[in-house]
Amino acid sequence: MTRVVVCGALGRMGTTVGRLVNEAPDLTLVGGVDVKPGTFFGVKVVESAAMDTLLTETNPDVVIDFTVASAAVENIKKSARHGAALVVGTTGFSEDQRSQMADAIEGHVPAVISSNFSIGVNIFWQLIRNAARMLPDYDIEVLEAHHRYKKDAPSGTAKTILQILEQEVGERKKLYGREGMMERGHEIGVHVIRGGDIVGDHTVLFAGHFETIELSHRAYDRSVFAQGALKATRWVVGRKAGIYGMNDVLGLTMPGHK
Repeated sequence: MTRVVVCGALGRMGTTVGRLVNEAPDLTLVGGVDVKPGTFFGVKVVESAAMDTLLTETNPDVVIDFTVASAAVENIKKSARHGAALVVGTTGFSEDQRSQMADAIEGHVPAVISSNFSIGVNIFWQLIRNAARMLPDYDIEVLEAHHRYKKDAPSGTAKTILQILEQEVGERKKLYGREGMMERGHEIGVHVIRGGDIVGDHTVLFAGHFETIELSHRAYDRSVFAQGALKATRWVVGRKAGIYGMNDVLGLTMPGHK
């Protein structure tokens, strides 16, 4: 049985992940970490300051993190010191934070880090890559929508889309929304919606003369992300220390992109 601790245990994603881990016959939920202590699914949730003690007591095989960037960096450092593999779905990291994470992980523990654990989104990224490679002269717009409580904008998934586009069509200016009188240039337009309980919508529009192509992914329930995180949890145990992506978990080939 794979022993699992969930960081962000009392949040929306953490609760969904915890429920699915608790229901899985091959996984055991042994604890949680959040801003405040509590319980979920019959196990103890401790505040962040007590995480080292929890890890010592529970000896997890994997720590799953769906928190915020500043908290996730510290959670990753603590987990790596305790030898726990990692599955990280937190987004919004700065370059400095990514560097700190890499220092904690490389040579110490295996970690799957992804801006989106949905299997469908990872296929969606492949489709975007293929389309961009074949449509380099088309105008490109990226649209994303999430619930009103999501703090980072654009989403981590949208940022990954922009990285893929840049790899395939070259560097272009990113124009975040439009206002006033302006002609469209050689930019990529990026548009962000926050409202209600939207789980996660992403669209890439390729516009040419007399035609447009739209590629879209829409998530209807957070469980699609949680199921992907569980797939990564099962995969990461026993892997060589280092940072992996969901393309590694799914066995996807992504030319020019690990």
